[in-house]
Amino acid sequence: MENNFRHSFAHILALSVKELYPDAKFGTGPDIENGFYYDLETKTPITDESLKTIEKRMKEVLKRDIVFKQKLVTKAEAKKIFKDQPYKLEILKDIEGDEVSIYETGDFVDLCAGPHVKTTKDLNPDGFKLDKVAGAYFRGDEKNPMLTRIYGLAFNTKEELDNYLTLKEEAEKRDHRKLGRELDLFHTNEEAGIGLILWHPKGAILWRIIEDFWHAKHLENGYDLVRSPHIGNRKLWEHSGHWGYYSSSMYPPLEISQSLEELKENKKATEPEQFLLKPMNCPFHILIYNNKPRSYRELPLRWAEAGTVYRFEKKGELSGLTRVRGFTQDDAHILCRKDQAEEELKKVIDFILFIYKSFGFDVESVKVYLSLRDPNNKEKYAGDDEGWNFTESILRKVAKEKGLNFKEELGEAAFYGPKLDFKIKDVLGREWQCSTLQFDFNLPERFNMVFTNEKGEKERTYMLHRALLGSFERFIGLLIEHYAGAFPFWLSPVQIKILPISDKFNDYAEEIKKQLKEFRVKISDEKETISKKIREGEMEKVPYLLIVGEKEKSSDTVSIRKRGEGDIGAKTISQFKDIIIKDK
Repeated sequence: MENNFRHSFAHILALSVKELYPDAKFGTGPDIENGFYYDLETKTPITDESLKTIEKRMKEVLKRDIVFKQKLVTKAEAKKIFKDQPYKLEILKDIEGDEVSIYETGDFVDLCAGPHVKTTKDLNPDGFKLDKVAGAYFRGDEKNPMLTRIYGLAFNTKEELDNYLTLKEEAEKRDHRKLGRELDLFHTNEEAGIGLILWHPKGAILWRIIEDFWHAKHLENGYDLVRSPHIGNRKLWEHSGHWGYYSSSMYPPLEISQSLEELKENKKATEPEQFLLKPMNCPFHILIYNNKPRSYRELPLRWAEAGTVYRFEKKGELSGLTRVRGFTQDDAHILCRKDQAEEELKKVIDFILFIYKSFGFDVESVKVYLSLRDPNNKEKYAGDDEGWNFTESILRKVAKEKGLNFKEELGEAAFYGPKLDFKIKDVLGREWQCSTLQFDFNLPERFNMVFTNEKGEKERTYMLHRALLGSFERFIGLLIEHYAGAFPFWLSPVQIKILPISDKFNDYAEEIKKQLKEFRVKISDEKETISKKIREGEMEKVPYLLIVGEKEKSSDTVSIRKRGEGDIGAKTISQFKDIIIKDK
């Protein structure tokens, strides 16, 4: 059965709502991954508590053997049919031509092109479940009314539905926003600004561990580090094209014509300058490159920066660490000759897969998407045919030679060049977009990036954009959910926690801490019972809890509790270090 069965469930939902809420006004109701939804408006509010009643009515409707009937009508006829449905009339305005498709499902009529199943007999009443209620602006526009969106899940069998619900329940337990609070890693605060992350000490340590690893591996792989400002003159962003193409996603300009002191003294304003929070790091890296003449002997140049950028994402699209307004890209640009491009691409692919493996992801499950230019709309893209043919073919070639599981997507290239996008699967089998590897025709041309070749002639520089993690924020969110907050030992913000049975063993705990100075160690010296300290340590998902009391002090040992295993006995510090080495 094709996914049109999910679309059909959306119509059954709408019919059931119409029977229960005769005044309902309907927006749109498409099928989505794993289910469907319908946007609607009712005088009596629909809440999560209403879903059981609606779901019961849907099961009754499914028993009626209702046929899904398609009809083609004129726009004039459609206006009469939907005269009491203002949202359908709005949608009707945007449909080209004079003939439109409608579907009749019992007493419910929808403006819909289909397809659908033949009858309700084709829908499994045990394979669906209404999931939740949310608010959604009509057609996703904040200027339009807010409608009620009812989400549903739909599968071919009850077994598939049950498996999905089990997976969903596990995903909710692993939600990085929930675990971020519970593990005291980060939070957001509207007073600070929505979409901006406040990192707590443990979260900042986790970030530092990842960033130190990132810096070390880049230096090992022949990269140099650069740094750039958080703001830049508007003229730079006009030159790069970002202001023309991305201004809707950028923060408004900050205009500076006087200092605060000058304002206080009523001094005459100078000619104003406009500055923008940077949405990307690339233009600054280009300015560094163009700061002096470049020779073919210098290339390739590999410049990396963990650079924080700012984008004005819509409020409704913000989500924890995965969609924010300020984030740090693990950015790098490779500036090379044409004859070096293939080798540099292969090195980046190896680097990407190394990073995934280092953080515990299955590199065999990595999916890659080769985004190509739309050959029928070449005017939408920078660069000429020769450049596009070369870069697309070379990306295809290295993807094949590296044995990547890749899929080509026509028309998905950025306007400035083709790219490879990498998606990894977490422990629950969910895909996450992380790494990207892109050619750029636009910026080298705009900024006249050149080098002197071996003949003494000026030659255009090839520019590769590349991110391995994507952003630190998003990648940390992924790690939290992948490990359910129980990070491997090397990543854990607190690797070892020492739990004195009472205050009189605090000094011994300090001695133990000194012997473990190469690790991240905390002492739980609160005046609490040892059982509560153990419980809190386990909730914090600390890899090792070391209990110290009279018995341990007298034998110069520690009693060890290992995460996931419980009590593993008393050991000397030397023996404990051997255990850690084996676990690493």
